Amino acid sequence: MEIGHIVEFIDHEKILCAVVLEIKKERLRILTENGREVKLASARLSHHSVYRIDPGASRVRILETLRTTTARRRSLAAEIDVGQLWETLNEEQVWIDLETMTGLCFPGQTDADHEAAVIRALFDHRLYFRYDQQRFHPVSRDEVQRRLAREAEAARCQRIVDTAARWIKAVQETDPPPPAPPIDAEIDLETMLLDYLLHGRDSAHASLVKEMLASKGGSEADGLLTVLVKTGRLTPDVNLDLARYQTPMAFADTETAAAEAVLAAPPPDPAAGRREDLTDLPLLTIDGQGTLDFDDALSLEPLDRGWRLGVHIADVGTRVTRDGVLDAAARERASSIYTPDLKIPMLPPVLAEDGCSLRADQVRPAISLLVILDERLEIVDQRLVASLIRVGEQLTYHDVNLVVEQRPDLAQLQRIATHFRQRRIDAGAVQINVPEVIAALNGNGQVLVHRLNRESPARLIVSELMILANWLMARALVQWDLPAIFRSQPAPRERLYQGEEGTLFQHHMQRKQLSRLVLDTQPRPHVGLGVDAYVTATSPIRKYFDLLTQRQLRAGLGLEDPYRQEEIARLLQVLEQPLARVALIQRNRQRYWLLKYLEGRIGTKEEAICLQRRRSSYLVLLTAYMLECDLPLSTGTTLKPEDLIQVTIQHVDARRDLLRVFLG
Repeated sequence: MEIGHIVEFIDHEKILCAVVLEIKKERLRILTENGREVKLASARLSHHSVYRIDPGASRVRILETLRTTTARRRSLAAEIDVGQLWETLNEEQVWIDLETMTGLCFPGQTDADHEAAVIRALFDHRLYFRYDQQRFHPVSRDEVQRRLAREAEAARCQRIVDTAARWIKAVQETDPPPPAPPIDAEIDLETMLLDYLLHGRDSAHASLVKEMLASKGGSEADGLLTVLVKTGRLTPDVNLDLARYQTPMAFADTETAAAEAVLAAPPPDPAAGRREDLTDLPLLTIDGQGTLDFDDALSLEPLDRGWRLGVHIADVGTRVTRDGVLDAAARERASSIYTPDLKIPMLPPVLAEDGCSLRADQVRPAISLLVILDERLEIVDQRLVASLIRVGEQLTYHDVNLVVEQRPDLAQLQRIATHFRQRRIDAGAVQINVPEVIAALNGNGQVLVHRLNRESPARLIVSELMILANWLMARALVQWDLPAIFRSQPAPRERLYQGEEGTLFQHHMQRKQLSRLVLDTQPRPHVGLGVDAYVTATSPIRKYFDLLTQRQLRAGLGLEDPYRQEEIARLLQVLEQPLARVALIQRNRQRYWLLKYLEGRIGTKEEAICLQRRRSSYLVLLTAYMLECDLPLSTGTTLKPEDLIQVTIQHVDARRDLLRVFLG
């Protein structure tokens, strides 16, 4: 190779013609037909010839000669029918050198331009031939078909991307928005975008959506929700978690029919004739306003030297038989879901709110825990029985708080609850007293924020007496040697205070020090509650774990066969994922609506507690909403944990889960 020789090389999927200006060992300095000087290794050349251009000629003349050469070679390449050439050669499946291939393409006398034209033609049609060091190999017929299919699919995807990107832009800029165009027989555009919005990179169409977003200059998922809301596919406050986790929103016709059949003709009750008639007891329920699924009730009877406390749980097992249609539906859901804007029951409403619910003045089968307390409120005796009950009063938390001091029965229930709480604390329970802030929607869709006092008399009565009942029922299962889903909790990693002492900061931080709950088929101490064994059985209408535990209690009373230990272990595994999803859905949705409320309070000042310092910010707690957020470090200001400060709400975006504040 000499200075002045014409060469060709591949650059960005294109063959360029050039002239050699300088040679240093295996490195060349060349001038391309585009007028650029390039340095490259000689091994990168796709073709070189002895055709020369006088390096002393003017730059204009050199470029003119290169472009003329390129035009001539392109014209020759266009004469080659690469498909027909491949049809002739593909059966042999051997390597063919450049000289032979040039002779096949151009019978007769050939030169360097013909050779370069062959390389250009086969390079432009790489579908049919592989190229290596100036020789060619026909691609097999099967591989050609695969390559053609890939090219067709790539072209199809590009059409989808281009069409979708144009439509997204039109929706953003046009009112009313245009309908989604048909893009493919198997793909609905809005469904594709929604799937990506829900599942991100795990979406089946992730690569396509990323391309269309990139083609319109947006970031991933940027504006997709807005687009789908504007087209009417989604509502502005849609709960994406429900769709993301394919949460059953309604009951199938077969499930509803089964519930109605049970309501019309309940299954035979094995306890019929053996249930204790407790319908004369003064039973009451205490629940939130608007509750319809009443699954627990309380009673209190004065004795000569003490009291008989009753905790009565709806016997859901009489209506929802094991492994039936309704049981499968409840197991799939694992729990009722309660959010500020939605309620999804675990059981069909005709059962959850009627057939199983402890509605006032309705006789219902129940599992009743009857506890005899002496004058010092110590447990003297206890019995667990299958019963018939009738609720006399259905009170709300608000009702009880208003009249507790005027009603001896409610006041005594409060004293009993306070006594057993103190017993748990004396036993080492970790009592965390923090307010619960919840969002709710009124009839106009307006977000309201309520601060619940968990230490109010009504909530104290319900929480402590349910803990007492669950503890005693756990001990009964242990005594009967029946496996169950026992809940335990090791000691916290650190104790920040004793008893019920401590500041709001300490109680909030203590929650972070709690050990994880453990679910097992064998009982262990629940240090957090201060009890030696614990189950949950007081909400069988709302929670499948409680229904399962109730069935074990029914087995202990001789009403049905018990679950074996391995069956309970299997159900623990089956329910782990749906329960985690329920918790996430409820937590995320509650936070969403709290942030939605705060979107209307940008610029307002709020009280906050400094929790800890991070690398570039402080973690603070907005006490009015019990929400944590970052506070950027401020020059000249140093905070320490538990400092009380004032912050201003700077920016809130509920959909993006953003809450920004600044000091002052």
